[in-house]
Amino acid sequence: MRSLRLQAVLVLTVLIATAATAQTVDKNLQNGLAAISPNEAYDIVKTLARPEYAGRLTGHPGYTAAAQWAGKKLAAWGLKPISGQAGYLQPYASPYTVIDKAEMTILLPDGPPDPAKAPVYKEMKLAPEKDFLPLLYSDSGDRTGEAVFAGWGISAPEIGYDDYAGVEVKGKFVICFRGTPEPDAKYQHYDEHRTRMRTALDRGALGIVYIYADIASNPNGDFLPGFTPAMISEKVMDAVLKEANATAADLKKSLLTWKRPMSFPLRAKIRLAVQSRHFPQAVGYNVVGYIEGSDPKLRRECVVIGGHFDHCGAHMGLLFPGADDNASGSATSMEAGKAFASLARKPKRSIVIALFGGEEMGLQGSTWFVDHVPEPFDKVAGMLNFDMTGEGDGLWGAVSAEPAEFRKALEEADKSVEVLRGLGVISGVGVRGSDFAPFFLKGIPAASLGSNGPHLAYHQTGDTIYRINPDIMADAAKLAFLAAYAWADR
Repeated sequence: MRSLRLQAVLVLTVLIATAATAQTVDKNLQNGLAAISPNEAYDIVKTLARPEYAGRLTGHPGYTAAAQWAGKKLAAWGLKPISGQAGYLQPYASPYTVIDKAEMTILLPDGPPDPAKAPVYKEMKLAPEKDFLPLLYSDSGDRTGEAVFAGWGISAPEIGYDDYAGVEVKGKFVICFRGTPEPDAKYQHYDEHRTRMRTALDRGALGIVYIYADIASNPNGDFLPGFTPAMISEKVMDAVLKEANATAADLKKSLLTWKRPMSFPLRAKIRLAVQSRHFPQAVGYNVVGYIEGSDPKLRRECVVIGGHFDHCGAHMGLLFPGADDNASGSATSMEAGKAFASLARKPKRSIVIALFGGEEMGLQGSTWFVDHVPEPFDKVAGMLNFDMTGEGDGLWGAVSAEPAEFRKALEEADKSVEVLRGLGVISGVGVRGSDFAPFFLKGIPAASLGSNGPHLAYHQTGDTIYRINPDIMADAAKLAFLAAYAWADR
């Protein structure tokens, strides 16, 4: 009996807490919240992660088919298209590359150097995704070459730093870490993939080989004819350095400690064979629908809820499904849109649901959007970005410092949802930003939120539906709905 009484008390406590929470929003907003479904969010992610959409690489037919599917979903819920001609799809140029096949072998020196004899090598064949991957914008080629370790792969003599000083890389592979000597904004340009690749190519290198702790797919760069970039694991680099009694961790620690170049030639050689196809004329799409605001004057302003729709594609027989990154953020944004479409009383300003293409390629779609705001709108009044909302039990993120009322809208909304675990301040965008960045750089109040993870299969084949928590996506959608309504209805 005591157990039954305890259960009754617990149930009553939950009911009272639920009622108190429900009382914090009016009936109009309660109806919107009721439209958000964890199961539906899960089904959206499950659909977008299917093999038929080929990992949603922007420009690829698989991405376009997924974008068309999402547009139909927005239409079914009653969101309006941004264009009478293009419907829910906002097109822009988006070249892409598919890697059909790749093999990589490290030729390790077998024995100490002997000037009287030709060097002898033993082969270390690397396994795709476990030991290596080509960068997903590599040209085709089958090359064998010497290797040079070049620190961070940065050449910036104008600011007093040059990893290429004193080493010859022509006809060789450049091995380096991704990063900078110190967290200083002066290095930001040089930490861009495109800058680092072009620097190596201009010096005649065959390709850059990044050293990463975890191998992860990466389409964020430009196709450069004759250039074959790749990545290897720290474990592979440890084998390369074994004869010197060093490790990749040793090298990185030294670079960060001394903050100066430590480049040197390696005895090991690399063979990298890539078969790829490049599509320079491809078209990518943002998927955009909206709910018109109720105020005749303010409806030309909009609050954007969105996240990137794309992922890394399918290459070498490997599917990168991108369930968490970022089918989950797309599902969150779409569910928030459904909630707005169900309202009897709309906010004063319009609400835009934008699923951006090309984030993985360098924020292409969101940059295009802010530079070509759809015709129904004169101004973007705010932006809520959702990136990787599929794993964990809470949300973390950051928000523009000004205006303070924008942050307050999020914090007030969370009093009903209670899902925020931390909310910092956006101080800059760096080179690893998400789709909030183009909005923030134009002075638009912005926030970016993701779940607290752990995101264990980032950019890997393991980012599947089986890692996804439906409830965290739904709670993120509720937060987006309440915060965006408050900001749009001022």
